[in-house]
Amino acid sequence: MPLRWQEVAVPLFVIIALLVLKHVPWTESLPLARAAGVVAFGYAAFLALRLIQGEEAVQIDGWSELRPSMVEYFACYGAAALSVVLMSAVIFIGGTKHVEPTQMIATFTASLLLGAGAFGIGLCGLFTKVRWNNTILEHRTAFGRETRLAWSDVRSVRPNWRGITIATQGAEKVTFSQFHSGAAQLAIHATNRARRNAETSTKAFATL
Repeated sequence: MPLRWQEVAVPLFVIIALLVLKHVPWTESLPLARAAGVVAFGYAAFLALRLIQGEEAVQIDGWSELRPSMVEYFACYGAAALSVVLMSAVIFIGGTKHVEPTQMIATFTASLLLGAGAFGIGLCGLFTKVRWNNTILEHRTAFGRETRLAWSDVRSVRPNWRGITIATQGAEKVTFSQFHSGAAQLAIHATNRARRNAETSTKAFATL
């Protein structure tokens, strides 16, 4: 699946913001240049893993199934590990050495944000299950909630900040990550189904 503009704009915005904040008096003492380097390294790794993301879904007993990709594993466990490192620095280094309050607050905040990001990626990416056959699409969340959409009811396929959303005329919807292996195949299949359903509805309306 091609890169979306958000995947390019967000890391560039973060890097530029960190470099600008480096010249702001209140934050100039923070290691923001080093943080920008970490973001740049992480983005380079993301692009490398994105290139090897699988385009085809896994076939199991007549079902096509999405699987988490290396991009999602890297983002989830990498963010979790970095969050633990930063929190450890706050606990241990902050208790033994004098550290500026600004640095302590920034490190603590970054740790919480990374931890929340890892938790969100895990819930929305690693621990969800999406599969489909010729008649239905099934989506199961990390909490066990299951949604089933009949392909004959699908009306739209739209990208959003969470991934790709497949919706029916009855307002039922399923959202899956564009970083899943096989996401491109599912998006193409859903788009074709939505277009076919729209054409069928148009022909049926014309014959009335």
